[in-house]
Amino acid sequence: MTATAKVLLYSDDRTVREQVRLALGKRVAADLPELEVFDTATQAAVIKALDEGAYDLCILDGEAVPAGGMGVAKQLKDEVAHCPLILLLVARPQDAWLAAWSGAEAIVGYPIDPVKLPQVVADLLRHAGVAAKA
Repeated sequence: MTATAKVLLYSDDRTVREQVRLALGKRVAADLPELEVFDTATQAAVIKALDEGAYDLCILDGEAVPAGGMGVAKQLKDEVAHCPLILLLVARPQDAWLAAWSGAEAIVGYPIDPVKLPQVVADLLRHAGVAAKA
């Protein structure tokens, strides 16, 4: 059982990070623990965060620059032992094939949907075996 679900959020755009945080809130489902979201704005910060701690989920901005979330996802899947599940935020539905190539388990499109994003996050956390404390 987990006290909190740790989510690593990557975007070079602070407004995207704010939109994701607002959409997720404190808890995405009653059967899941509260979220603890850690913001990163660079690829190097993502790698450092994963080196220093365990996360249940990574949410990566596919539109981030200079390192896009899809490339970061591919790097994480190739190089990080026990890589957490990855959700990619994408601007175009046509990018789904690239998201699949990157190894991401799920995608959510822009603009950030405050109903869909928490649902997808909840599904991924359940898949990862995260559960609320009894």
